[in-house]
Amino acid sequence: MGVVVGCLYLDLFLAEAQSLKDRRRVLKSFKERLHQKFPVAAAEVGDADLWQKAELAIVSVANDQRHVDEVLSTLADWASRQHGFVVSGRRLEWR
Repeated sequence: MGVVVGCLYLDLFLAEAQSLKDRRRVLKSFKERLHQKFPVAAAEVGDADLWQKAELAIVSVANDQRHVDEVLSTLADWASRQHGFVVSGRRLEWR
């Protein structure tokens, strides 16, 4: 069996962020909730200097693609219901 790596990229719009400090607070809170609920790794990628935009890469690893797809799909739906930001885009890549 091989290893399957799924990477979900979420583009976030943080309408209420008025500073980088606001942005960091919202992202930190989201990542903490994310790690409590899902067995994934997450990192901020892209331009970190924009107050109201962020891109997160979220990775799930398993030996079954269906499992990784289910985890990331459930996560994407859950993320779209969180407060503090709007998911403005998402894409999934397989490795």
